[in-house]
Amino acid sequence: MRSVLVTGGAGFLGSHLCERLLERGDNVICLDNFFTGRKENILHLMGNPRFELLRHDIVEPIVLEVDQIYNLACPASPVAYQYNPIKTIKTSTVGVVNILGLAKRCKARVLHCSTSEVYGDPDVHPQREDYWGHVNPIGPRSCYDEGKRVAESLCVNYHHEHKLQVRIIRIFNTYGPRMDPDDGRVISNFITQALRGQPLTIYGDGMQTRSFCYCDDLIRGMMLMMEQDHEIGPVNIGNPGEYTMLQLAEEVLRAIPESRSTISHVPLPQDDPKQRCPDITKAKALLDWTPAIDLQAGLEKTVAYYRKELACK
Repeated sequence: MRSVLVTGGAGFLGSHLCERLLERGDNVICLDNFFTGRKENILHLMGNPRFELLRHDIVEPIVLEVDQIYNLACPASPVAYQYNPIKTIKTSTVGVVNILGLAKRCKARVLHCSTSEVYGDPDVHPQREDYWGHVNPIGPRSCYDEGKRVAESLCVNYHHEHKLQVRIIRIFNTYGPRMDPDDGRVISNFITQALRGQPLTIYGDGMQTRSFCYCDDLIRGMMLMMEQDHEIGPVNIGNPGEYTMLQLAEEVLRAIPESRSTISHVPLPQDDPKQRCPDITKAKALLDWTPAIDLQAGLEKTVAYYRKELACK
């Protein structure tokens, strides 16, 4: 029976991953400092004898014995990572050094969750893994973007220098149940605003595009990447369906037919990407992975979750 460490395991995606690993029969150590992770996300797992929770920050070293490490530790919401930018970049640098050192000592395989933010405001569309990106290294998003770029470099260099088994995925916008209603990313913003009858906040003219991957599809791709033996990555994991922010607002309002929300335009934040969409050719070829859940079906599940969340507040 494998022992698997999930850093950031009490977060939105980490909690879904912990569930899948337990269903598979693994022993799971969920490690989280609860900066953005929530105990509510994992309470239903606490009675499982194969689940263990550790409150710990990967910026501090830790000694464990594990077979695999999924590194999801790092705030992904701009609201969260800009709240404490130094802490954010330390998580992706000092923290990743600690995780790679742990893996080296116990000969574990590491899957590092990188991000489409490494592409910045891209000049190439859709984004392929061989595109080096267009990132502002000193802008307000740089604590996250540049930290994730350094983390990828660390993973690759530990692989070359120490023969460490590493895997790197680049996650594009993902959504679903357990994403914090106050997360600050566009789908959580739109759904909570629509349910509360508030105007949907669109930055700029709303013609900038994003792609949206439902969490179950993302977790499936993540686990497939960990288990394959041919490629360290990076590999894009995301849904190539591309929507403008105006189109997304329409889809959210369609999923919440009782909402009377209107649309409100506010200034575009600095360095906000104009386009973001994955080329998933590599994921298809290497992992036989494509997303199975379209935006309409995913929104239906996510809206149902937020209805319950907001009703409890």
